[in-house]
Amino acid sequence: MITLVLGGASSGKSLIAEQIAGSHGESVTYVATAAAPSGDADHAARIDAHRARRPANWDTIECTSASDLGLHLRRIRGVALVDSLGSWVALKPGFDVEDETGDLLAALAERHGPTVLVSEEVGLAVHPPTAVGRRFAEAMGTLNQRVAAVADRALLVVAGRAVELPPR
Repeated sequence: MITLVLGGASSGKSLIAEQIAGSHGESVTYVATAAAPSGDADHAARIDAHRARRPANWDTIECTSASDLGLHLRRIRGVALVDSLGSWVALKPGFDVEDETGDLLAALAERHGPTVLVSEEVGLAVHPPTAVGRRFAEAMGTLNQRVAAVADRALLVVAGRAVELPPR
């Protein structure tokens, strides 16, 4: 079972994804893709809040390379929770994750345990005014469509509430 949880910044998507992952009654491995840049106290505080919210019996894997996500997913037994695909895309210079996306989709197809993926929905935001912002939005839009195409379930989170998207 693959569940994609989409939402904007501070929408509550991670909390809902954590609830879904925990509801399976199995061990959960949390794959964290974000790392706070040096000197970014606000981002570090957000990461710390996510860590503090996780149950003590959950394992955590820090995914610090875009090419490692598929590898991690293949090794996890039980429930895998990836938070988030936007931070994962940001790990790759130029946001070019085409090769890594193919590997991610293959890893999702090979997994036997439930997988919950959190991703940023960027299509509802203002059109980015910079070239870098547009490249990120394009990469995220393409990635979200490809993951949603293989997901069994997709949710859109707004204001802490989830809306179930129609099946593919």
